[in-house]
Formats: sequence, structure tokens, C-alpha cells
Amino acid sequence: MSSQNTKVKYASSFREQLTPRSLIIGSLGAVILTMSSMFVALKLSSLPWPIMFVALVSMFALKACGHTNINEINVTHTAMSAGAMVAGGLAFTLPGIWMLNKQAEINPMTLIVITVGGVLLGLIFTAMIRKYFVVTKALPYPMGQAAAEALLVGDAGGKKAVVLFSSMGLAAVFTLLRDVFHKIPATFMNSKMLSYGSGGGIWLSPMLISVGYIIGPVFIGIWFLGAVIGDFGILIGGQHFGIWDAATASSIKASLGIGLMVGTGLGIILKGILPQSKEIFGAMFKKDSIGDSIIPLRWAPIVMVLLAFLFTVWAHMGVAASIVTILGVWVATAMSAQCVGQSGINPMEIFGIIVLIAAKAVSSIGQTEAFFVAAAVAVACGLVGDIMNDFKAGYILKTDPKAQWIAEAVGSIIGAVVSVAVLLVIVDAYGADVFGTEVFPAAQASAVAAMVGGISNVPAFVIGLVAATILYCVNFPVMTLGLGVYLPFYLSATAFIGGMLRFFADKAFPDFEKKGTGSIIASGLLGGEAIVGVIQALVLAIRIIA
Repeated sequence: MSSQNTKVKYASSFREQLTPRSLIIGSLGAVILTMSSMFVALKLSSLPWPIMFVALVSMFALKACGHTNINEINVTHTAMSAGAMVAGGLAFTLPGIWMLNKQAEINPMTLIVITVGGVLLGLIFTAMIRKYFVVTKALPYPMGQAAAEALLVGDAGGKKAVVLFSSMGLAAVFTLLRDVFHKIPATFMNSKMLSYGSGGGIWLSPMLISVGYIIGPVFIGIWFLGAVIGDFGILIGGQHFGIWDAATASSIKASLGIGLMVGTGLGIILKGILPQSKEIFGAMFKKDSIGDSIIPLRWAPIVMVLLAFLFTVWAHMGVAASIVTILGVWVATAMSAQCVGQSGINPMEIFGIIVLIAAKAVSSIGQTEAFFVAAAVAVACGLVGDIMNDFKAGYILKTDPKAQWIAEAVGSIIGAVVSVAVLLVIVDAYGADVFGTEVFPAAQASAVAAMVGGISNVPAFVIGLVAATILYCVNFPVMTLGLGVYLPFYLSATAFIGGMLRFFADKAFPDFEKKGTGSIIASGLLGGEAIVGVIQALVLAIRIIA
């Protein structure tokens, strides 16, 4: 990284980092991004990471105001991006309610309680686990690294800035030609693999290749190994040798992948969190002590009890399901932090499904209330993925994490209210039967609806859970293995290309990376596609509203 650049202006105090204008600009940006993110998540069933876009917008906005510093910029973009992933958590879960029951009526205040509850739980747990994942484990967090690199190089200027913005421009042009003008195909798919139900092929994505490059060959190699096991082993091999049919193969693949991710979460708790519980949770129980937390959290147990009460009484989730939701967020946020840190991907709806199934196992929770569980967890995990990337950038930029956490709290609360309002406006304007159609496909919410009945292949899930717990405890990067098993093959193959490019660059051209040139190019390529994705989301939202 370029963190030692002497041309960059750093803040000299906390007050120069968390400023009134940083919160105002960040809050305005959070409103706009939250609205656009809700529309694009429902329409395209995907959500681009906003961090690169908001980092550059924050830099240009504050430089136009004058007398800024890189830490104030970092805090501003932390607030600005928060609402986007909160909207994603809702969009990827709650529409499933109307897919199963088009006559369902939900009290708006209930949605506010669920969404704000997820936000508060996400904020509490990120305050506790930031040090473990960002400092102790030093996970890559490729999106956060890229944002930090963009700010450092962009602020300092010079030849590195030319390299950064040139690569960013090339990726942006490529993305426009691919997604807007359709002059470049998005994927090259293998028909033989497709016949077995595998998403075999390559996605032409500068962003995902860059993620693979930044993460490096070790994590990417394990990720790709998971894809080989899931597709060539279970889907293709199992059917080719007549071991099982296509439906069984698909359920085994999905259940094993989910089990591996859940097992990783348990491994994190058993090996990483509980042995350091005094430091991590000290802020909740000791006066004038924050332990490993960013801020004092003596209020956190009170908030958790209050949320359990509101989930039970207001949202009608019941005592058992409410407690499982809060405990589930604890495990799920750890999984999300690990997953985003090692892969740049945050399957927040999957984490919601996992806790939803656990809640159904211990209670007689209703169908609608089961979606509330998934939504609260997905919101918390979406927020965690966003802020852990921001914390990684802040760690590189030497920003006070307390300033970032406060900014994230402001942006995410705003995002919670705005995202609920936008979702209800869509239901009112288009009707409840619009979800699951070509207007708003909402593919992730459809998956949640399909999983309300439970894990499709319990033995595969249990095998994955046990194996991952053991493997994590012996320091094997099993989260990326589970991600490879679960995700479509073409995503894993594309990221693998980036990891192999990093491997060959380190071997053949060691000075290329020592000077940071490779990381700068990768950050630019990642940023170019991500920025175009966010702009597309904004344009789409404007068109739908109009």
C-alpha cells in the first residue's frame, strides 16, 4: 500500500476527523444510495459494493469545501455507504413474505423495529470484533484496501494517480460496453457443465479479477478448490457416475456450502472469540473499560434485552425465536466479517436463512415472523460487511475507528428508515404481487422463501458444519472453501484468474508488487466497475420513480 506517502494530509485530532460537514455530506449521500440500492437489489438481484464510489465522491465533495484531510474523507464515506447494505438486507429477504402470501399486511412500525434492531445489533458486534478481524487476523478486505489505495493515491497525485485513474477509466469503459451497450458478453459459459446444472464458465468482470488479485493465491486457491468440489465433484461427478440425480446433487451442494459457512462461524466463536471474551466483551460489563471494543458498551446488554422484548411483543416472534435471532446475529456477523475479509463477498441472505432455520427449530414461529428473523440478521450482516471494509480502509489510513463507528451509526440509522419507506412505497405503487416477477425478480428473497421449510439436505449440512468447525480450529481458511462450494462456478473461476495473476506477478516480476503498482491497477479496475454499477443503480432508481 501507499500509506507512507508524505504528500497526504492527515488529521491531527479527533475533531478534524468527525466533523459536522462529514456527517451532513455522509447523511445526504446515505439517503440517495439507500434509495437506489433498494431499487437495484430488487430489480437486478445484486448489489455492487458502494465503497469505491462513496470514497471518491467524499473526496471530491470535501476538497471542494476546502481544508480537508484524508481521515475526514474516510469518515464521510463510512457514513455515506452504510444505508446501501441495510437496504440490501431488507431487499434480499422481506419480499419473500409477499411471494408466499400476496395478501400479507405488515405494520410499518414493525418493519422499523426489525430493521433498526438489525442495525443496532450489527453496530454492537462490529464494535466488539473489529480488532480481532482487522488487526489480529489482518484479513485482506479487498474492497477496503482498494478504497484506501484510491484515497491515498488520489490525494497525493503524481504518476501513481495517473495509473490509478487510467485503470479505473478502462474498467469503467469496459463495464459500460458490457452492461449498457451490450457490445461485450458478460459471460462465457460451458454448455457441457450447464447440462449438469453447474454455472460453469467465466464472468468478464474486472472487479472480481481484481478482488482475486488483492486477496492473493492462497485464499483464492482454497475458494476455487471449493468450486471444484461443489461442481466437478458433487454436481457433475455425482450425476455422471449415477450416484444421484440433478435435484439431489443441487441440494447436497447448497447444503454442504451452507454447512461449511456455519461451521466456520462456530469455529470463529470457539477459537477466536470465546478465548478472548474478556477483551472482546469487557466493554459490556466493566465500568470505564472498553477492552477490544471501539467504545464503551455498557449499554449494549440493555439494548439487547429491549430488542428481545420488541421482537417478542411487537413483531410477534416469540421469546425463543427472539433470543435465537440475537444469538444468531452474533454468529452470523462473525461469519460475515470473515467472509467479506477473505473474499469480498457477503451472502447476507444466506446468513439470514441459517438463523431463520435455527429459530424455526426451537419455536413455532409463524411464516411472516420467520422472514423477520432473516431480515434482522441480513441487515446486521450487510452492515457488518460494509463497516469492516471501512475499518480496513481506516486502519490503513490511520483513522480513529471510533469516529468511523459513529459515522456508520448515523448513516445506518438513516438507511434503516429510508429503506423501509422505499420498500413500502414500492408495495403501495406496484402491488404486493410484483415481487418474483420480471418487474422486481428479487431472486434472493425468493431463495429465502424457498428455504422457510428448512435445510434441503441435512446430512450434507451437518458434514459441512462439523468439518468446517474442525478445519477452522486448525487454521485452514475454510470460509472461502464453503463459499466456493455454494456459489456459481463462474464467480469462483473469475476470482481464481485474479489470484493466479498475483501468483505469477509475485514470481516473475517481484518489483511490480513491491512498488505497489499491481495493487494500484487492481484498485483502479475494481473501482471502475464498482462505480459504474452504483451509477447504474442511481439511474435505474430515477427511471423507476419517474
